Amino acid sequence: MAPKVLVSDKLSETAVQIFRDRGIDVDFQPDLGKDKDKLAEVIGQYDGLAIRSATKVTEKILANATNLKVIARAGIGTDNIDKAAASKRGVIVMNTPFGNMITTAEHAIALMFAVARQIPEASASTHAGKWEKSKFMGVELTGKTLGVIGAGNIGGIVCDRARGLKMKVVAYDPFLGQEKADKMGVEKVELDDLLKRADFITLHVPLTDQTRNILSREALEKTKTGVRIINCARGGLVDEAALADLLKSGHVAGAAFDVFAEEPATENPLFGLPNVVCTPHLGAATTEAQENVALQVAEQMSDYLLTGAVSNALNMPSVTAEEAKVMGPWIKLSDHLGNFIGQMTDEPIKAINILFDGVASEMNLGALTCAAVAGIMKSVNPEVNMVSAPVVAKERGVKISTTKQDKSGAFEGYVKITVVTDKRERSIGGTVFSDGKPRFIQIKGINIDAEIGRHMLYTTNEDVPGIIGTLGQTMGENGVNIANFTLGRSDAGGEAIALLYVDAPVPEAAIAALNATGKFQQIRPLHFDMA
Repeated sequence: MAPKVLVSDKLSETAVQIFRDRGIDVDFQPDLGKDKDKLAEVIGQYDGLAIRSATKVTEKILANATNLKVIARAGIGTDNIDKAAASKRGVIVMNTPFGNMITTAEHAIALMFAVARQIPEASASTHAGKWEKSKFMGVELTGKTLGVIGAGNIGGIVCDRARGLKMKVVAYDPFLGQEKADKMGVEKVELDDLLKRADFITLHVPLTDQTRNILSREALEKTKTGVRIINCARGGLVDEAALADLLKSGHVAGAAFDVFAEEPATENPLFGLPNVVCTPHLGAATTEAQENVALQVAEQMSDYLLTGAVSNALNMPSVTAEEAKVMGPWIKLSDHLGNFIGQMTDEPIKAINILFDGVASEMNLGALTCAAVAGIMKSVNPEVNMVSAPVVAKERGVKISTTKQDKSGAFEGYVKITVVTDKRERSIGGTVFSDGKPRFIQIKGINIDAEIGRHMLYTTNEDVPGIIGTLGQTMGENGVNIANFTLGRSDAGGEAIALLYVDAPVPEAAIAALNATGKFQQIRPLHFDMA
């Protein structure tokens, strides 16, 4: 019997035809996704569900999806899918992360032109029967410096287009290596340097704890007078109230935003200000982009349902069902190890070296490697998955190597990841205990035995008395409960580390209090996805 797919949102007829041409029984009901009760009633008939943003795949829907094997979203965002519930039920969740890159980059360029020449205001004035030629004095892009925050897929396209416009491009991206920057023809700089030099600043990073308010009031005040700010990436990257104040003062000459901290944006501090261009999240809104993501969804779902091939999966590696039963905890371990290093590393990574020992060396190393690399990369780009992570790493000039060896120590097997930057090497090792739970067993060559939790705090210090008391007291004073406390040291009086598993994110006040003691060389709050 042919696999059966439901298309519950508006999708290209060409995409629907791909399903049919490949022997998939497709049911095209583009308005069904809006009726959650009807969807819950019929979803049990289908092996696959192809959606856009209108369909909400909730736990209730998934509870009725007794035959469902894959959900594919035509687009990047999957907030409308309960991924945890899907994973529990063995349902693969796919997206199409590369279908709208050019469209979004072009929108950023379009907004840059619009704010440089005050096009929307000039158009409105002319439509109103005015002829205010002298009022709308703009600036040229040629010869200006464009600061690009985030030089990944979309940011890289913007860099290329800007160079074609004869702009000088400077880029800030922790994962951009010098070799890659040279190839792109851009100057790699630190954020403060970019802020001081750029005539235009455009953002192309995801919204994470590290990037939230990356253009804070303090950062915006460091920009040169007359700068223009463009944001087609994510709302929340810019302090909109601070930007509004600087626009009113004249320090910032203009802004163009396609995304906002709160959407739908019916009110915003930027609305109504002169030389501020606003569009309603149109980054991916072109005929070509919508067609591209629809065709990708059809191909990816057909490949999986007919051959078992997995592409752009957010919640499953490219492994067989038999392998997944054994490898699940090791995949999660590899992800946690990579995520630890990714959160600890602020400078560009040149190389990732992964050692597989014992039973780990006998598994699907491709899947484990992808999980480790994805863990590293998603600390700055949460949209990276196990399929796309190696591609992203290669594009950024990161060299990945793996080594496997027979059992060499007390554990049946372990995974050790080492990252190399221009400044240092950083390593971490872990294993999976008999209970199936991943553990950290070595950091910087120091042996430990650390349970992994959603919220953690990592510190380094000289091995002296009082550290445990300082950490415990500070956490207590700031209302943070410690679930587990792990210590390790190189030798007596040498370098020591602490890893705290806590019940809630460590507040800034606690970090400041620890720094004020002068006892710690490094303090870093960490977060791990435990889904």
